[in-house]
Amino acid sequence: MTRDFLFIFFLSMLPITELRGAIPLAITQFSLPLLPVLLISILGNLIPAFILLWGLEKLVDWIDRRSEIGHNILKCVFRHTRRRTRIVERYGWIGLMLFVALPLPGSGVWTGSIGAFLLGINKKIAFGAIFAGVLIAGIVVSLTTKAVVVLL
Repeated sequence: MTRDFLFIFFLSMLPITELRGAIPLAITQFSLPLLPVLLISILGNLIPAFILLWGLEKLVDWIDRRSEIGHNILKCVFRHTRRRTRIVERYGWIGLMLFVALPLPGSGVWTGSIGAFLLGINKKIAFGAIFAGVLIAGIVVSLTTKAVVVLL
């Protein structure tokens, strides 16, 4: 069981799955209890936000100084992120919270954190908005998954 929780924790850190994939998997395939799954998934999903918000600037500077290929990859990632985070640009931290909370492809902690970095949103304010978005997403995904399991 501990191994399953660790798997869910790390799965919730990944950019594609985040907690939107980790929670349904934990409940439907591993039959893990909802509250611990929710807490572990939230914690796992917040780690990339912390790392990106406080470390991305140093990483970008380092890559820009050392690699033209890395610089070009970052330009592509940032261009893609800017297109996705228009709601954040328009509504600030509330837009960031909603962007992270919406369980849609291409939204979430990773894109929201990079978007906050690109838009120059204060790190503490961005982390608060991302934290609130992750809580909302976690609760929505958990309740939806439980409802579907009960109906089936």
